[in-house]
Parts: sequence; C-alpha cells; structure tokens
Amino acid sequence: MKTPVIQFGTSRFLQAHADLFLSEGEPERAITVVQTSGDAARSHRLAALAAPEGYPVRVRGLKDGRPVDEVMTVISVRRGLSAARDWPEVVRVFVEEAAFVLSNTGDAGYQGRPEDASATYHPSMSFPAKLFHLLAARHAAGGASIVILPMELVVDNGKALKAAVLAVARRQTGDVGLLSYIENDVVWVNSLVDRIVSEPIEPAGAVAEPYALWAIEKGPGVVAPCRHPAIQLVDDLKQIERLKLHISSISATRFSSISGSNRGAAAIRSCANSSPGPRSRRL
Repeated sequence: MKTPVIQFGTSRFLQAHADLFLSEGEPERAITVVQTSGDAARSHRLAALAAPEGYPVRVRGLKDGRPVDEVMTVISVRRGLSAARDWPEVVRVFVEEAAFVLSNTGDAGYQGRPEDASATYHPSMSFPAKLFHLLAARHAAGGASIVILPMELVVDNGKALKAAVLAVARRQTGDVGLLSYIENDVVWVNSLVDRIVSEPIEPAGAVAEPYALWAIEKGPGVVAPCRHPAIQLVDDLKQIERLKLHISSISATRFSSISGSNRGAAAIRSCANSSPGPRSRRL
C-alpha cells in the first residue's frame, strides 16, 4: 500500500477538510497521517483514523438556504504514524511514497526550538526542523521533487514555511546541492483554508458546517492533490482574503441591527453557508 500524501497533524479540522476532500476527490488519494505533537492523549486517534471502515464526518447546517444534515465516511487515511515512535517509517514514507505534503501543526508549529540545533532528529524539534531532516533524506535518495501544501493560518504560509526550513538548513549544512534542492526543486505552495468544525466525534471524526474552501495559489510546479468542488486553484490568494474580510464586515454590519442575538447569529450563519455568488466563484 502506497500513500502519495503524507500529512503532519491529526486535527479535527483536517479530518473534516483535506482528508474528506481526498476521500471524495478524483483521483482518490491515500494518506499517511503523522502525529507530530507527541501528545499521548491524541495517540488513540491514529488507529481510528486509519481504520479500514473509515471514520465519519457529519455535515450539518444551511447550504443555499436549505438545511443539510448528512454523514460521509472518510476512507483516505490508510496509515497512522507517530513522529516520536515511528520516525524511521515516517522517513521511509516521505522518501519512497510521498508526492504531496500537508501540514497543520498549530500556531506554534513554525517557532524554533533548542532541539533544532541537533545534527540528528529529535522528537521535540519544531516542524520546520523535522521537515528539513526529511527533505535531506529525500535528497540523499535521489532528490525527487515534492509539493508541500501547508494549511496553517499564516499569511503566505508556503513562503513562511520555506523560509523557516531554509533557516534550519543553513545552520545545519553547507551542502550546496541540498540547499539548492530545498530552495529550487521543492514546490512550496501558499494556500488558504476555511471550514467551521463545531464538535468532535470520538474517537475520530467531526461535525462541520457545509461551506468549505481550500484555495491554492498558482505557481510553477503547483498542482492540486485532487479535483474537488471545494478545491480552487487561484491566481492570487489576497483576492480571496480580501473577499472573505469584506463579506465578514458586511455580514457583521448588516445583521448587528437584528434584534436578539440568536436571530443575528442564525442570519450570519445562513449567509456564511450559502454558496458563493458568481463573483466569488471566479475568484
């Protein structure tokens, strides 16, 4: 079993977003999920995520003004690994199988740590340092290109992750070939994601609202991992960001006058979960 997608993070958001899209999309993509945090409380998710029967995502809310309440089964996750316990297998999958890398490592994921200075892998390293060691192993094995799609809520997240990995690389090595590989051959993608995930389903799965977006900024070598209605290749993410901010501002202003907080919240939620209009779809 080969998994062309390796994902760092086990969050409920990823379960109801990218993992669901890769299960529904064309072509369907198999995923290896890697737990990066070392949090023992989350380790039970790994087996549940990769269970042969899949895990549920319940989509509940309003779509085009109509109520939706349906359950989908996600079967894209085929393997669960821990970066703390299973590092040699993580390296093998990254080197031998992966064509796409997804990450959602939380707000502190890109922050440097003292362990980043280690010449060999340490489980407490930051995500950029872990990614450097994985890219070094891939380069040593022949240096096939790979598409990295960070999903952290960081402006220009692809550029930010690239800069963080290169900073680690320049401290760790003087290998010009490896540095060139990371800078020029790896495809670093800026992306913007959106979906409201309201509650977990145990041991794996989530309840989410209908509206979802995975906007991927076009660039040399950039390809989406699959085709799916929620995945958009766009020329400029800033247009999407401005549109989201504009819609949020209009919604807050328009509905602030509605008496009763429940009515206002319901109206805003209805607007947020309506399908985007023609202008939005073009962006």
